[in-house]
Amino acid sequence: MGILRLHHTKLSLLLVLVLLELLPLKVQAETKGLKKSKSHSQSNASKSTSRKRTVCRLFFQDRATQTVKWADVRKAKTLRLETPTVIDGFPELDAKAQNLVQMEQSLGTLLVGVRDQEGGQDQSGWVFMDSGVKEESHGNHSHWYFKKQPKVIESRLDSAQGNPAHLYCYQGVFYLANDRNSGYTRLDPQWYRDHSQANIKTGFHRGGGNHITLAVAAGKTGYSTWIDGGGPQKGMVDVTRILPNGNEQIAYSFVLPSGAIHGAIVCERKVFFAPADGICWCEADLNPLPGSQSKVNVRHLSLGEDPETKKAGRTGAFTSQRNYVLFVSGTGDTARLGLLNARLDEPALISVPLKMAEGNSPAGLEVVKTAWGKRLAFVFHNHPQELEQNEYLSLIDLDPNADLDFQDARVLKQIKVGPSKVEGHYGHHAVTFDQAGRYAFWTEPGAGMIQAFSLKSLEPVESFTVSGTPTKVIAVGQQDRRD
Repeated sequence: MGILRLHHTKLSLLLVLVLLELLPLKVQAETKGLKKSKSHSQSNASKSTSRKRTVCRLFFQDRATQTVKWADVRKAKTLRLETPTVIDGFPELDAKAQNLVQMEQSLGTLLVGVRDQEGGQDQSGWVFMDSGVKEESHGNHSHWYFKKQPKVIESRLDSAQGNPAHLYCYQGVFYLANDRNSGYTRLDPQWYRDHSQANIKTGFHRGGGNHITLAVAAGKTGYSTWIDGGGPQKGMVDVTRILPNGNEQIAYSFVLPSGAIHGAIVCERKVFFAPADGICWCEADLNPLPGSQSKVNVRHLSLGEDPETKKAGRTGAFTSQRNYVLFVSGTGDTARLGLLNARLDEPALISVPLKMAEGNSPAGLEVVKTAWGKRLAFVFHNHPQELEQNEYLSLIDLDPNADLDFQDARVLKQIKVGPSKVEGHYGHHAVTFDQAGRYAFWTEPGAGMIQAFSLKSLEPVESFTVSGTPTKVIAVGQQDRRD
């Protein structure tokens, strides 16, 4: 019996020793299993993250701080806007004494004008920025990369910049109107791309004055206007040869039948102007020579008259789509989108009624060709800020039957939008589109929101809350399927 107990004790001891020996292996196996499970989880998370594609990069002006902010729009199951950040190196402006004005993009860069409250005698000028977005062209398509952060390339803010208001981009080149200097500055972003380490090269051109609007024909000829409604510069247009280093010589000038010119554009080698009465146009001169004003044949197109004020109908700005010039005019029941086929010898008015509430006027016209081939125009219903009312945008199909003839343009729908925050020329809604034409993004300044809108379903898809008062907005790039 003693021998059996001793044997049993030895067996128990041996079993304990074996279990103690196996325990580390079990713990190690469990640890490996945990690590494997964690690694698998991390792998899934990584795959989930990689499925979030960059749709585009948004840049918007914050009127509350007078800064330009940026953020990427990302897409997984839904769209998401990263936290907006002020562009690195953006100059600190006095929000009470300076205003950001118009902003445009070209070749992955942006230019924004700065205006001061002292007639240009304080700190006005421009800020030139790199978007950080790279386009890699492959002939019939491009790939887009969003790896670099935006930065300020150079800014010029002083008392010598002429207090700009209007900014244009023609043939990929920026033109900034220097109102108080009676001329405009040319800045070619391709020069920056070719000489990224050098100071930015600009060229000042003489022409226009007080509140300049500008059209540039084929990169060769500038048509700059005077805003004057009376006096010796009433209705005057200055014609200047465009040169890379600038040009102080005005080739010649001519006069429109009415003054207060506040818009100009080139389309199909015709130059269109927006004076106080209707629209004027002439053939573009691509080789302007001194003394050629007698050859300018100015044609006039009436926009009727306001039924109450009896003033001549007018517009204030143009945009274009293919061979058509587009503009808005009127208020309330008379509000309309106007189109002119610039390819015709005598363009005739195509009018699309917009049916706005009394006191409302059309504003913020922008046009896009969507990824699905539709050509759409966006027009906001603008109203005096003291009126409390719902705000809308009209969506217009420019070519319902896709025959490239816009005679059948029609309003598709009215869409309710968030509030504007109008203060003089500032605080209006603005809209932009990604390069692929899949999404529209518009600002709602009064709510501090940016709205994302599908150009396929033609419905809002997401709202983004941002700090401050977002106004002018620009999208750069498009979703890269290789992200």
